[in-house]
Amino acid sequence: MAPEPGPAREMARADFTIQGESFRLAFRVTVPAGLAQQRDLLPVARALSDAVVGETGKALEAAGEPIACTRGCAACCRNLIALSEVEARRLRELVLQLPEPRRAALQARFAEARERADSAGLLQKLQAADQWTEADYAALVRTYFDEQIACPFLEAEACSIYAERPIACREYLVTSPAAHCARPGSEGVRRVRLPLPIFNAVARWQVPPQGHFLESWVPLILALEWAEAHPDDPPPKPGLQLLQELLVTLNDR
Repeated sequence: MAPEPGPAREMARADFTIQGESFRLAFRVTVPAGLAQQRDLLPVARALSDAVVGETGKALEAAGEPIACTRGCAACCRNLIALSEVEARRLRELVLQLPEPRRAALQARFAEARERADSAGLLQKLQAADQWTEADYAALVRTYFDEQIACPFLEAEACSIYAERPIACREYLVTSPAAHCARPGSEGVRRVRLPLPIFNAVARWQVPPQGHFLESWVPLILALEWAEAHPDDPPPKPGLQLLQELLVTLNDR
């Protein structure tokens, strides 16, 4: 017999606006009225990111420089992908919820990516993110891309968890031809600079700074092991308070 469903969670509505250089967006969202955790508001953060990307795309289109990213252009899926801590825990949860044999296959891909990073002498550096300087990070990004270590979720040159893809992936966009992205250090790559980068806000949300960086992040290929070692979210707070803290972090940039 199926278990009886529990009582519906009481939700609260919130209205707010965010503003960029060329847009002002009004949102109406629902969040838990009682105590909540960051993961409960992750869909809101993703929606904010998608909205900012959408408005930025419209402005670039109008200026005659549209976003060039398309399905099958997966050079960025071989970058050093940064996750906020809440996203790392969510990805581990997502993998553990998968049925076999898919779960085992994905876990094997994570293990393979880790082994490749180790063989390239990158693993210890990836595990010591709190010690990076900006110069260290820039050098590591270049070296990592040279190794062409694919994201474990990349299948047939497309993201297999597109709806759940990291915010950093949502916000990594270019207006230059895809061919440039495949060449490390190409001067032809024209990155899109978002007026409101949601990733940076989420990576600062309820977590202490990492070294001299304001953000705290986890390399995607280490997400499963990091989240296993750090399974606990920050202490829960009322949903509206969590939302307010995220918005304050977004505006404090």
